[in-house]
Amino acid sequence: MTKLLAIVGPTASGKSDLAMSLSASLNGEIVSADSRQIYKFLDIGTSKPTAEDRKRIRHHFVDILNPTQDYSAGEFGNEARKTIKDIAGRGKQPILVGGSGLYVRAVVDGFFGGPGRDPEVRDQLEARLKEEGAAALLNLLSKTDPTTASRMELSKPRRIVRALEVYYITGRPLSEFHREQSTVLPFEVVQLGLEWGRAHLYDRINKRVDSMISAGLIEEVKHLQEQGYGRNLNALNTVGYKEVFDFLEGSSSYDEMIDLVKRNTRRFAKRQLTWFRSDERIKWMKVDERIPVSTLTHDIVNEFMNR
Repeated sequence: MTKLLAIVGPTASGKSDLAMSLSASLNGEIVSADSRQIYKFLDIGTSKPTAEDRKRIRHHFVDILNPTQDYSAGEFGNEARKTIKDIAGRGKQPILVGGSGLYVRAVVDGFFGGPGRDPEVRDQLEARLKEEGAAALLNLLSKTDPTTASRMELSKPRRIVRALEVYYITGRPLSEFHREQSTVLPFEVVQLGLEWGRAHLYDRINKRVDSMISAGLIEEVKHLQEQGYGRNLNALNTVGYKEVFDFLEGSSSYDEMIDLVKRNTRRFAKRQLTWFRSDERIKWMKVDERIPVSTLTHDIVNEFMNR
């Protein structure tokens, strides 16, 4: 049976550099489990792999959609499993890499994609979202599907909309479908997480934000605006882009914007860790600045091959 190596962890934990090194050692290809790197034009704010890196090692699910296109975890899970099978069929090692916990779960455990969208139901829910706000819809969801509601975040209102849409179309809560799912994977999964000390991780995050600003994050957002991609798009409703939009609209100063990006990225990393730590199948590898990527690669290859 094919073995899938999955490298997970919070933002700025070094997953991308490690994935490149592992791919070189294992003759691998990278399957990106990042819900924002799938979008074109979002390069700096997502720390997307460079064009040179993508020439050296093949990356899948990077730059495949325009920012106006929606893409669900269920769709990703289905397509990623097909891609993993194809990679293995060509004699290469598939390596799943990313910090989007829902995307990783969609591959590892399967994920209910739900019935097709109902335009009428979706439009009604989107209208209510605009008029009443995400909190009102989350309250509504808690009455029909408290299990799903407990996992939702107000910062991601379209997931709330989707859960309500499933209920209104089928008459059954989304959590019920999740319990019934039984995805049989054609591969064995070895999940390894990168574990940093909090202070070191937060320092890496702060430095990464400074690098993004220096690399032209503000100009990237301006370019997106010029192309007609506004902050209302789900693809741009994410840390880094939201704060720059606020700055460009005059809601914050330059220094405030940078501080907010750093703070919100740290909070995001904390949520990522909470998600991944709930999965006891993940083996955590302690890392710090003193451990070179080559050493970590050697240790992970040994761990993976001996599983």
